[in-house]
Amino acid sequence: MKTQYDLIVVGGGILGTFHAYHALKAGMKVAVIEKDKMPKSATIQNFGQVVPSGMDSKWQTYGRESLAIYKEIQSQFDISVRQNGSVYLASNDEEVQLIEELAQINKANNYASVLFNKKECLDKYPGLNAAYVKAGLFFPEEVTVEPRTMIYRLQEYMSKHLGLKLITNTTILNCENLPNGVVLESASKDNYFAKKVIICNGNDFKNLYPEVFSKSDLEVSKLQMLQTKPQKNYKLDGSILTGLSIRRYESFYECASFKDIKSKEDPNSLEKKWGVHILFKQAADGSVILGDSHQYESAENIDDLGFNLDMDIDNFMIEEAKKIIDLPTYEIQNRWFGMYSQCKTKDVFEHTIGENIHIITGIGGKGMTGSAGFSKENIIKIFNK
Repeated sequence: MKTQYDLIVVGGGILGTFHAYHALKAGMKVAVIEKDKMPKSATIQNFGQVVPSGMDSKWQTYGRESLAIYKEIQSQFDISVRQNGSVYLASNDEEVQLIEELAQINKANNYASVLFNKKECLDKYPGLNAAYVKAGLFFPEEVTVEPRTMIYRLQEYMSKHLGLKLITNTTILNCENLPNGVVLESASKDNYFAKKVIICNGNDFKNLYPEVFSKSDLEVSKLQMLQTKPQKNYKLDGSILTGLSIRRYESFYECASFKDIKSKEDPNSLEKKWGVHILFKQAADGSVILGDSHQYESAENIDDLGFNLDMDIDNFMIEEAKKIIDLPTYEIQNRWFGMYSQCKTKDVFEHTIGENIHIITGIGGKGMTGSAGFSKENIIKIFNK
């Protein structure tokens, strides 16, 4: 008989890993089972921006808790967290109005933010186009991580210091409730036993529970991103979010002027067609990651999104980015797309089978920012402690 765990998490991405983290912190015996050698989906295919500032009130609370968790772990083990803040750059009077309104909401919520005038933006962010920026809203508490290394460093920390059992290259094909827990069977016919199981493996849960999957309202978003070659003698601190982000992110929905401003937008514009908003983040090697776009399809029709990069989208994003920041080079060294699942009607997909199998997925673009805080609350709920 294999070792019995208090909790087995199926899926080693950010959402599953933080569920494991909080269970370990509560003194439980925990294993994470990952089908690949290492996580390689949405968790590493993103900007690495941890920005509670962009979320609605509920998820901003989770995001702020996440910030505290990231910083606590970083103080003990380097997982690539850098506290260098986030800024939203307003390009016209409507966007200035929105960031001013959000600043007042932040003040009421006791979340630190600072309004920058045009000169302060230009002084802080080299290469910023004076013709583009009118003002900015800066969030000093927010952090960035290196998405292609953070999850591995986090799991290394959890394995060395918290007792995590990380099982990789293992595909779970069956998961069943027993009278005293749950048994999982792998493709190699190994059995694993746990008191409870949390399944956080994105759309792959359809292989375990096809009927649950078919009745879900999950959809998939495909996002294109690019990475420049390293910038010579150039530093761009923190997360840079722009006017299109102000018009897209949920935190701004709570602003009094948001609905009226959105109603004036051109529904036939290319940024609407491709779901583009322009973001910048400098990676540890000096390169700059920029993007991104959003194309949607129901989860069951994920293949309809295709496996190719649309060069029209990439070229559009580069041209828009050049209007905002004059980087030393826009020569591109990497292009890729990421995919994440989200719910059409809920902010996360949760489904329980029996008492001890919990499917939790579809966190969407909130994963890097919200998973740590959300998982902390969810572990308490699932284990009633």
